[in-house]
Amino acid sequence: MTKEGAATRRRWAGRLRETAAEVFGWAELRPEQLTAMEWVLEGRDCLVVMPTGSGKSAVYQVPGLLLSGPVVVVSPLLALQRDQIAGLPGGDRGPGAVAVNSDLGAADTEDVWAAVREGSVRYVYLSPEQLAKDEVVQRLTEAHPALLVVDEAQCVSSWGHDFRPDYLRLAQAVRRLGRPPVLALTATAAPPVRQDIVERLGMERPRQLVTGFDRPNIRLQARRHLDDDERRSRVVEDAAAAPKPGIVYAATRKDSESYAAELASLGLAAGAYHAGLRAAERRRVHEAFLRGDLDVVVATSAFGMGIDKENVRFVLHASLPGSLDAYYQEIGRCGRDGRPALAVLHYRTEDTGMQAYFSSRTPRPEAVDAVVRAVHARRDAPPDIAELRRDTDMSRARVTAAVNLLEEAGALVTDASGAIRPVRGTAPSRAVRRAVDTAEAHKRMDRSRVDMARAYAETTGCRRRFLLGYFGEEYEAPCGNCDMCDEHEQESGDSDATSTGRHPDADAYPPGAAVRHDEWGRGTVLSEDGDRITVLFDDVGYRTLSLAALAARDDLLTVVNGPDDSRPEPTAPPRTDTHDR
Repeated sequence: MTKEGAATRRRWAGRLRETAAEVFGWAELRPEQLTAMEWVLEGRDCLVVMPTGSGKSAVYQVPGLLLSGPVVVVSPLLALQRDQIAGLPGGDRGPGAVAVNSDLGAADTEDVWAAVREGSVRYVYLSPEQLAKDEVVQRLTEAHPALLVVDEAQCVSSWGHDFRPDYLRLAQAVRRLGRPPVLALTATAAPPVRQDIVERLGMERPRQLVTGFDRPNIRLQARRHLDDDERRSRVVEDAAAAPKPGIVYAATRKDSESYAAELASLGLAAGAYHAGLRAAERRRVHEAFLRGDLDVVVATSAFGMGIDKENVRFVLHASLPGSLDAYYQEIGRCGRDGRPALAVLHYRTEDTGMQAYFSSRTPRPEAVDAVVRAVHARRDAPPDIAELRRDTDMSRARVTAAVNLLEEAGALVTDASGAIRPVRGTAPSRAVRRAVDTAEAHKRMDRSRVDMARAYAETTGCRRRFLLGYFGEEYEAPCGNCDMCDEHEQESGDSDATSTGRHPDADAYPPGAAVRHDEWGRGTVLSEDGDRITVLFDDVGYRTLSLAALAARDDLLTVVNGPDDSRPEPTAPPRTDTHDR
């Protein structure tokens, strides 16, 4: 860095600290927060991965007051938007903030846009679905946003292609807004997920800051059950006995209601939360839990992102999660105050079938065919999403998911105006075949993530080492705070005992190394666990390989090069704080 650049960074650091103290009342900023804030002021695209409770929101809140235009914050849940706005300081020096969502009436909507136009608000919160609307993009464009923030950015990768298809349209929205710098924030992103976020958001040479993933105060356990009755009784027993408050994650809406009813019958204040409930009931449960009026919330994965509650003492899972990305995100909601917390995974082997089903939801071929033919039929007047919806008589979500898949397959492109065009030389029938192949690749990847969740549940080694290894972070076992480390200590009488000896060939496949498999093609080594390595393959997803088997066939897996030096290195883990800045 030049002397001029260093001087500029020092000035920025001083102004950031002053703003944090004067407006937010924060006496200090952590080094990793300050670094990311300086990148934002530089106008760089940034990806920031920091654990829940470590201050991700501050990364845009503080520099946002020093930028020349409003900050657009894409946030997935209305409850989360409300909490983020409520957490901002008030008074004359407090930054103005508004949420643009479907809860607003016509008059309130006009008032919100008037405030944005007049410059009296600094932060504009909205969902990805709002950014898909032409009138919203037009109004924001007129306000000349200085930064676009994608909060909970893991949704771009883990949900985008089936659950929230408008997340995958954010790159187009950024272009339509005049390409402001993009800041992606998440608490959970393994190396391949980080790469996916960068690519799907169209980020340009982004700076990446990845802090340590370890949450040492959370005790990790897993329990396998032979039948569902045994599992149900044990989940209820654990939830009733553990210090409160806590969260139980169930696989289905029906399960969330039945578990909540059983806990309530034991005299606990318990509530169910799932997407099938009325919005008012979801809001009631959410707010009651935040106030401390509920001991336990039993929920599907719809619950949690909007929970800014530092004293959650346990998170129990009543079934296998769809991925370790989702699992880490969910257990990270306990123990945010740094005190001991408990995460227990209750599962049956049969859970993998249900999760594989849920992970395989992709647009049907006939829907893809209808969309691509509608686009080809309108070559002279390329349609946007709304026009395709009318042409195909399909829901907006189905049309958007099909367009996303066709774009990923290289059969369609969307220009800066939102018009969708066919790629020259790609006939409709060929486009559908390519889209189906892309969908199958999604299924393979998602099913492999289910397999990794099961492998975590069934590991015989340190759970913390396994979990952190999935996120590309090396960890020396034993952790001393998981059930497997306790079990091996009891068996050996040695507090430093590990579950398996390290294979002599482990150093041949270091984390980050690019490899090629004889059958599965290219991949990247994520972690080593004694006698095994975990590899993410481009075409088939996650695989765990025996080092002994690799040693028996030296041509089965070859190293293409050493660890990827471009991969962001984790910084020192930040201390746990009770304030999510």
